[in-house]
Amino acid sequence: MQFKPAVTALVSAVALATLLSGCKKEEAAPVAKPPQVGVVTLQPQAYTLTSELPGRTTAFRIAEVRPQVNGIILKRLFKEGGEVKAGQQLYQIDPSIYESTLASAQANLQSTKSLSDRYKQLVAEQAVSRQEYDDAQAKRLQAEATLKSAQIDLRYTKVLAPISGRIGRSAVTEGALVSNGQTDAMAVIQQLDPIYVDVTQSSAELLKLRRELESGQLQKAGANAAKVTLKLEDGSPYVHEGTLEFSEVSVDETTGSVTLRAVFPNPDHNLLPGMFVHARLNAGVHSSAILAPQQGVTRDLKGLPTALVVNQENKVELRQLKASRTVGSQWLIEDGLNPGDRLITEGLQFVKPGVEVKVTEATNVKPATPGVPANASAAAGAKGK
Repeated sequence: MQFKPAVTALVSAVALATLLSGCKKEEAAPVAKPPQVGVVTLQPQAYTLTSELPGRTTAFRIAEVRPQVNGIILKRLFKEGGEVKAGQQLYQIDPSIYESTLASAQANLQSTKSLSDRYKQLVAEQAVSRQEYDDAQAKRLQAEATLKSAQIDLRYTKVLAPISGRIGRSAVTEGALVSNGQTDAMAVIQQLDPIYVDVTQSSAELLKLRRELESGQLQKAGANAAKVTLKLEDGSPYVHEGTLEFSEVSVDETTGSVTLRAVFPNPDHNLLPGMFVHARLNAGVHSSAILAPQQGVTRDLKGLPTALVVNQENKVELRQLKASRTVGSQWLIEDGLNPGDRLITEGLQFVKPGVEVKVTEATNVKPATPGVPANASAAAGAKGK
């Protein structure tokens, strides 16, 4: 009974030590701070939707020069590769036979005319029958037609340029025999100013564009809707602006594309038929487009575009996106992001959905000028569903 107070004191001391030890451990555990991320607040802006399409140049007019009479070529009267004017003489075919035929036709007409005039007086005096006069009159008309045909054939010995333009190499030389109706052209003239540019666009993109215009998602680009700019094969811009003329009325079954034709001024003849070019068309205007910096758009395991945003509670949310195309260093977002969303572009590697974060303005994104977005790329981006 004498040892009970000592035991009680010992137990109290042990309990007190244990309590103090637990308090020290609790004080030693630090509180985790929320990770810091840089965000960009998305704002809607007007954006002109453009399409960059591949195409080739085509001459505005093409004329194949062929003879309309038979004969030997005496002269070639143009410089190969030079400019010719409509009506300019290109070749001279030997006119000897046709001059002789013309002289014979003139003599025949003179004879039949004299006979017809004489019979006209005699029929009035009833010295010849009316039938004889009618026959003489018919022969006169036939002689006039023969003379006219002879004059045309003689005129065709001078081969004239049907259009103005640049003429290619000559397929015949002096001394060559040519004939009316031959299949081979003597030369080809191409009008290069203005010049056509034929581009192709997929029928699916054309249908989508029409639906967006009809639904009001896109507004017409106004007076500039038919304007087209051009980029040459070496990547340099073409100085003159063209206009869209028409679109083909049928779809190519092998490629599923529609041909669009634009016409461009070509005063310096920098564009030649057959050149490969890229045409940029103004398709319409997004009045409230969402452009997201590429730093804030990633892809999941399926390859679909995603983004992390900070909600009203400063917590991270995962969004599935539908991004149609690139606009400089940004993506044009069709679905998944809204005006006012805070898109994370910095610190993505330190956060995941549901985590509370500390928000600051992003420093890795160059601020865009409102309403002046960069031009769109022709390549379509990945689309999340």
